This record gives sequence, C-alpha cells and structure tokens, in this order.
Amino acid sequence: MTCPRCSAATVTARTAAPWCPSCEWNLDLFEPDRRRPELGWKWADRATHRVAWRLTTGQFAQLAGGPLRQRGSTAARVVTLTVGVLLLLFVALLAGFGVWLILYDFPQLTIVPGVVLLVLAGALRPRFGSLDDEAHFLDRAEAPELWSLVDRVAAHTGAPVPHLVGLDHSLGAYTTTVGLRRRRVLCLGASLWSALDPQERVALIGHELGHFVNGDLRRGPFEHVALTTLGRLASLTHPNGEGGNGIVDMIISAVQWVLAHLIMSVQLLVVWIGQRDAQRTEYLADEIAARAAGSAAAVRLLDVLLLHDALDTVIRREARAQRSGAAWQEAAVVARANLAPAVPVLRQLSKRDETSLFASHPPTGLRARMLESRPQQAAGVVLTEQQAERIDHEIAGPVERVRRDLASAG
Repeated sequence: MTCPRCSAATVTARTAAPWCPSCEWNLDLFEPDRRRPELGWKWADRATHRVAWRLTTGQFAQLAGGPLRQRGSTAARVVTLTVGVLLLLFVALLAGFGVWLILYDFPQLTIVPGVVLLVLAGALRPRFGSLDDEAHFLDRAEAPELWSLVDRVAAHTGAPVPHLVGLDHSLGAYTTTVGLRRRRVLCLGASLWSALDPQERVALIGHELGHFVNGDLRRGPFEHVALTTLGRLASLTHPNGEGGNGIVDMIISAVQWVLAHLIMSVQLLVVWIGQRDAQRTEYLADEIAARAAGSAAAVRLLDVLLLHDALDTVIRREARAQRSGAAWQEAAVVARANLAPAVPVLRQLSKRDETSLFASHPPTGLRARMLESRPQQAAGVVLTEQQAERIDHEIAGPVERVRRDLASAG
C-alpha cells in the first residue's frame, strides 16, 4: 500500500492500521480497539484523542525550536496548587465542624452528624505517600558503588541526592517524595537495570533525579493533594447501587450520581491541566539525562522503553529458568539486536498509541526525536564496565529475590 499523500510505501506494526513513515499520513488515526477506554464513550474518546494530538504535536514543535528550561509559576501549577489548598481547607472545615457538632451542648443528637463529618474528613485527609513494600532499599554500606554513581549524577545535574535508593521488580523506574518530611526516593527496576548498558544506566538515574529539579508539580505536597483527593471524594459520593426502590432512595441515588460526576469532571479537568505541564517536565528530565550520560545514551534508553513488552517476556523467561543477573543482560542484548530494525517504526507508532489528554509522559518516540533535534551533549558522568560490574555484584541479592518473584508470578 502506498501513501495517498506522498506515494511512499506505508508501514505498520503490532496490528495497527498502516501509516506513512515519510509524511505521517494516517498516523493520527484513533484506534479504540488498541487503546484502553478513557471517558468510556468512543465518540468522546475519539474527540479527546484529536485534541490531545494537536496539543502534543504543538508542544513538541514549540519546545524543539526553543530553550528547554524549568519554568516558574505556570498556569497548571497555579490551578493545581489552588485546588490543593482549597481541598485542604475543605477537609479542615469538615473536621472542625464535626468536632463542634460533637461538643455542642454535649450530649445531644448532633453527635451523630459530627461523627459522620469526622469520618468523612478522615477519609479525605491528605496522603503524602509511603514506601513501596515490595521494593528493597539499599543503604550506602550495602551498595557503595551504586550510591557513588547516584552521588556523581546528582552533583553533575544539580539535583539533590535522594534519601533512599531502592530496587523493585519492574521494567521501569521512578522517583517520589514520601511522608511529612518529604523524603526523596529513587527506585530502580531490576529488570530494566539489567537490560541497559552502563551509560544508559547513567541516563536512567539522570532522568529520574531530574524530576527533583525540573519543576514537576507532581512532587509538590499541595499539588499531590489536588491530584488524589478529588478522586477519593468522587468515590465516596458515588451511589453504591444497594439502595432500595422507594422514591427517597431514588432521589438520594440521583443526587449522589450527579454530585459524583461533577466531582469527577473537576478531577479530570485538574488532571488534564496538570498532565500538560507534566509532559513538559518529562522533556526536561530527558535533557538532564542527556547532560549526565550523553545524548546518544539518553536516546538509546528511550528506545529500550519502546521494547518494553519484548524485554519483559525474555527476562521473565530467564527468571522461570532460574537465571538472573548476567543471563538477563545477555537475553536483553539479543532481544534488542533482533528488534533494532523495528525501532524507527515503533517510535512513530508510539505517537499514535501514547497520545492522550491524561498521559503524564509525551509519546516515547517524540521524546527520542526531541533529544536528537537538540544540540548533542557529551557524557558528563561515565560509568565504566568495571564499575557497572561492581554495582551488579552489590545488588545480586535483591535481584535474585526479584527473580523469584517474577518466576512465581508466571
């Protein structure tokens, strides 16, 4: 099949409808059968996909041609911060009014609604995150070489050093802040770590630490409240479907339904506004990764993410065969080599599949293209093969525990 616009041969992958790799004709096609529903109606999901496509491509064009720096008080940050503060005040008012009702002319029947309000305030109280029970956290004595690498990347990028560094079973990585003291956490997926070469590992750490300095509003305590509390409030007000058939029950259920959907609409709006800003911070985190590891390594890291499913399959296969560590690395090298010719097509397909109003990350292919379009950077932090081997030796115990978990999961 040839492109009706430029006559180039079309391409396809993963059962997707064909598109033109040259002019990208038909790449913006909405394919509901290949996507998870977002709003629940195909017509609405198709409409939001079109809007997301324009916003995503527009943001890329804007950032690719200009400086990529952290911004201060963006509209998204102001809106999200305002919503977070208002929600905290609402919860405080609920708790305060509940206490007043309980103590007013005690004892009186007002105790009952007072207790209800206190329970509601407790359910809506702000959560500041907690440590993942499945992650294994490594202290400096247990993994000095890994901590040294984290220190070097933090120093080079100007990011603060995390308080905790952990390892879990995922084919990914994340940073977060937890608790009232807002302790910084870096968690690396053992499966992903094993699939990367030394400089790609530097890029991974550089990207994750970059979220501590790139203005990512998801790391702020008030912004976190805005992004999570509305969802809990919608769940609490949603009718449970167990009411009676009387007219009063029907009216209560109808009011609950309307209230829950109004709250959900506000939540979707806040998330949408926040995710636009979050996607910009992902581009900036990629730039920080390139500063640490070099542009070439940062691009290779993004290409590895495109191969997530294939790498997950081969690593789980090795885990079931009671092999880990070096065996995972060897299997990943073979899989990456076999799939390398498909990477350009998968980059383009990610633009179709990953474009969404509610996506926290830009399409992976656009992230790689962004780095390639900018001035190329040399590695600021170099991880030698010997240093990488010492890190692998330090984390061999936790990786073996991850292998057992993957093997038992099937």
